[in-house]
Amino acid sequence: MNKLAKLKYLPNNFEVIEEGDYVICAISGKKIPLESLNYWNVDEQEAYYSYVEASIKKEKQ
Repeated sequence: MNKLAKLKYLPNNFEVIEEGDYVICAISGKKIPLESLNYWNVDEQEAYYSYVEASIKKEKQ
């Protein structure tokens, strides 16, 4: 498929709003396959590629 998905990030899960294969990391711009998505921010509604990007975002706040 190779299509950008639209998600609603929830505290322990996410809801697919628009079907797709991946989302984009808010920090690095890398593609994150949905099956590999483990890090996101519910308040900001952003996805992060890994704990590294998530911690960068946290440090900026």
